Amino acid sequence: MTVSENKRQLVIIGGAEDRDGDAQILREFVRRAGGTKAHIVIMTAATELPREVGENYIRVFERLGAEKVRIVDTETREDASSSTALEAIAKATGIFFTGGDQARITSILKNTEIDAAIHQRFAEGIVVGGTSAGAAVMPDNMIVEGDSETNPRIEIVEMGPGLGFLPGVVIDQHFSQRGRLGRLITALIKEPAVLGFGIDENTAMVVTGSQIEIIGQGCVTIVDESESTYNNLGEILRDEALAIFGAKLHILPHGFKFDLKTRKPISNNGTEASATVPVGLVSGEKRG
Repeated sequence: MTVSENKRQLVIIGGAEDRDGDAQILREFVRRAGGTKAHIVIMTAATELPREVGENYIRVFERLGAEKVRIVDTETREDASSSTALEAIAKATGIFFTGGDQARITSILKNTEIDAAIHQRFAEGIVVGGTSAGAAVMPDNMIVEGDSETNPRIEIVEMGPGLGFLPGVVIDQHFSQRGRLGRLITALIKEPAVLGFGIDENTAMVVTGSQIEIIGQGCVTIVDESESTYNNLGEILRDEALAIFGAKLHILPHGFKFDLKTRKPISNNGTEASATVPVGLVSGEKRG
């Protein structure tokens, strides 16, 4: 389905977000979901501890003033057609995917009634958020698992279908903390995408239409290969190193923005930046 760009709202979190202090990122999610009138649904498909994880987020969202917070736990694909769950989604103003294992989210939810219902509400303008594994599923093709702290090589990343809320990109999380530049570049070269986003912990990219704003304590690393002049993907064996020429690298901290249409960063004073650092052969846990 085609999502109206002016309605698209996403809060995509790199994991380990603050929940006990000011909770800046989750506060922004609640604000976008309606503030004190927010009705938030917590999707716990990613975790094997749905009650514990879900109740933790209930505590945070209620502390921040949300009017109603409830858990939708889907342990099987049969659960993804639950009338109770579908009713909760129909009334939600915000839907939040917890961390855990991103493969669990897609294996349970993708192409189900709940999946269709969430996309419909997303198209209508509600905010969809996710942290860690919940961030990984946002593109149409996601990183299922891969090696950290290594140089780009074909075999270090396994890709699979995501949920498609932000198509045409690749997203990685716990980025700087786990040294995941190598696997992000590998994923970007392997997939039909030109933009890769690596989100640090306690950091989020907040998407409104075609514009992204960075909030939180860390940074978002953006690799843009739209003007790349060369890569050796078609010339190497599985265990040989990848090379890429002419890609762009942007590092954006809190307050900076990025335009998905122009593929250009914007400084925190509103100036569209043009300075970029070219990336050559770059050195960079399993599931999020």
